[in-house]
Amino acid sequence: MKKLLASAALATATLAMSALATAADYKIDTKGAHASITFKIQHLGYSWLHGRFNTFDGGFSYDADKPEASSINVEIDTASVDSNHAERDKHLRSKDFLNVRKHPKATFVSTSIKDSGNGKMAVTGDLTLNGVTRSIVIDAEKVGEGKDPWGGYRAGFTGTTRLKLKDFNIEKSLGPAATHVEMVLDVEGIRQ
Repeated sequence: MKKLLASAALATATLAMSALATAADYKIDTKGAHASITFKIQHLGYSWLHGRFNTFDGGFSYDADKPEASSINVEIDTASVDSNHAERDKHLRSKDFLNVRKHPKATFVSTSIKDSGNGKMAVTGDLTLNGVTRSIVIDAEKVGEGKDPWGGYRAGFTGTTRLKLKDFNIEKSLGPAATHVEMVLDVEGIRQ
């Protein structure tokens, strides 16, 4: 009986270790400019204002055979907001919007990933922005993965989400058409 229990324990441990061995850790390739965090918001209901965050970092763990066991974390330098207009960017950094003096970083840490099939997934996680942490869902899709020309291995994803400004204590009124901001996240990771 002891041998049977020992064999079962060894088999369970081996299976658990082999499952862990298939997950891989990736560093988001921000240095090679193969990742971006962009946004758009309506301006008075007449047009779209586009912008981006130029400085961010992070990584993810990904297992193609078990996407629900994957995870992602990102840290954004909020002062790096760039809407291609210096005066507007100064205002975006102020207490009216991102309040970068008090909250210089925004973070996203995934809490669960639901595989929807065909490379699509719903990534749920905690976004901390302007001193407020809320659970959000990013609709994500795998773009591709494989070897790169320099002997490494890469995986890339794209994702979108829509944030209500007031949920993150951004109370400045931009008119009834500008209560939400649409975010697009494109990440390419280098396997470590």
